[in-house]
Amino acid sequence: MSPDSTSNAKPISLTHYLIDEQRAGRVNADLRLLIEVVARACKTIAVAVGKGALGGVLGDAGTGNVQGEAQKKLDVIANDVLLEANAWGGHLAGLASEEMEHSQPIPDVYPRGNYLLLFDPLDGSSNIDVNVSVGTIFSVLHCPDGVNTPEDQHYLQAGTTQVAAGYCIYGPSTMMVLTVGNGTHAFTLDREHGSFILTQRGMMVPQETQEFAINMSNRRHWDAPMQHYVDDLLAGKDGVRGKDFNMRWIASMVADVHRILTRGGIFIYPWDRKDPSKPGKLRLMYEANPMSFLVEQAGGAATDGRTRIMDIAPSGLHQRVPVFLGSKKEVEEATRYHLKHDRG
Repeated sequence: MSPDSTSNAKPISLTHYLIDEQRAGRVNADLRLLIEVVARACKTIAVAVGKGALGGVLGDAGTGNVQGEAQKKLDVIANDVLLEANAWGGHLAGLASEEMEHSQPIPDVYPRGNYLLLFDPLDGSSNIDVNVSVGTIFSVLHCPDGVNTPEDQHYLQAGTTQVAAGYCIYGPSTMMVLTVGNGTHAFTLDREHGSFILTQRGMMVPQETQEFAINMSNRRHWDAPMQHYVDDLLAGKDGVRGKDFNMRWIASMVADVHRILTRGGIFIYPWDRKDPSKPGKLRLMYEANPMSFLVEQAGGAATDGRTRIMDIAPSGLHQRVPVFLGSKKEVEEATRYHLKHDRG
């Protein structure tokens, strides 16, 4: 147990943590305040998620997002909450959401800052109606110098340029997991006082694992190295890997990655042939990059099966990529299968 979660330690709030990071020169005042605004928005979303059927927020919204996917009512609510909360703070030049086709500059009537915020307002929303954990994912970038009104192309920065990333998971407890480039840290919402409290400093993903998270129903659509890799996992201690593996799959990236950050594992969403025109399922800017930043800061690794995810040069706001992330040695092993196949 970390010192921050013992009964004798003075609780450290998210604000306290960010002020300490500011004093250490790792964040500035605008970034600190921006993260606090995002945290407040997540508290509002947590209340809406927690009400469930009592709040009339379950079910489909009757609309679709830019990817043509049916939106849940809470997708729309969460998106609106984040847009409204961040519009007037003065820390942002613009925002981009997985639910919107194009980015949105901060209106001229509000002061503008020097950061860009990208977010998936409600990851795993297909699980809402069955009361499974969902979450909000966010990424913060610098707005390029000299750009007053950012457009879509100004967001197309590699994941290595992120200045902060995190997610909120709405489960039995509401937690924010955050990095500003100085480790990955978990904060739990104290619902009585309304504050996020540091409950795990310096999360570390074990280097090795015996758990993997993947949607096995898509196996027939995978390419050869992916099928070979999973077959070797399933062969267990009698196969070439020499140890048994357990499979976990929640179908909520936030929930699956949170488990991996907590106890290790590998999360995989590979390319498949169901729609060969799409290079993957998950979005680089809203999901893969921020989660990769968090996992790498916790000692893990993240690739697209061949290349480090945070080195990928984005080509579009809604670009999709395959994702392999989690325990470092297992991600390297999965990547090795694909590179070996490429070499023939």
